[in-house]
Amino acid sequence: MANLTIVGVDDEYPALELIRHYCDQIEDVDLLEIFQNPEEALQYLEKNRVDLVILDINMPYINGIDLLLKLPYKPLCIFLTLESKYAVKAFELDVVHYLVKPVDFETFKRAVYKAKDFLQFKQSAEDKKQEDFIMFKSNYIMNKVLLQDIKWIQGFGEYIILITHLKKYMILERMSNFEENFQNLGFIRIHKSYIVLSSHISSYDSNTIYLKGGEQLPLGRTYKKHLKEYLG
Repeated sequence: MANLTIVGVDDEYPALELIRHYCDQIEDVDLLEIFQNPEEALQYLEKNRVDLVILDINMPYINGIDLLLKLPYKPLCIFLTLESKYAVKAFELDVVHYLVKPVDFETFKRAVYKAKDFLQFKQSAEDKKQEDFIMFKSNYIMNKVLLQDIKWIQGFGEYIILITHLKKYMILERMSNFEENFQNLGFIRIHKSYIVLSSHISSYDSNTIYLKGGEQLPLGRTYKKHLKEYLG
């Protein structure tokens, strides 16, 4: 994993120097910039994406909460401030940590490591989501299809049709075999002729499955109980 990129923003210069001093002692972090003027920080952050912003709240021109809300993306944030009264609002914004000055090095380091761990977990989850796929043979060619691209599987006797956002694949495979081979990836049978990914289901009623893409598929009477138990 690349170094955690950080920007510090505080209208008090000694606080910025403390952030610099602490960051210099932590491995795998890069303090890119420090700003005493929050408007200059906002201009920089609007043009440069960073992983973590260490931010004071009470500042002239624009406070830390408003600065965070104005950004076109959502970096991780640690509030480092003199007052505790904004803590509830801060956690509504999903900040990593809320530190009240003065802060010792070990407390600061734990907050930064918490941000690193969160970012690493998020990236791992996104990478896994991107790389989950199945392999199958269609028209004598082995195909790799990402799970997120699969809309549903429809059965036709000895064949199934795998339908994606871009194309359809005719596969010599029985529905029961496909269901057994790939159920560990989240596929679920909803009808004698249909299998879908559980993560693609938006809602359902007594007769219909509604997918997140807006499509509707029939829900077979004998599959309702299993679907309800599977989705909890």
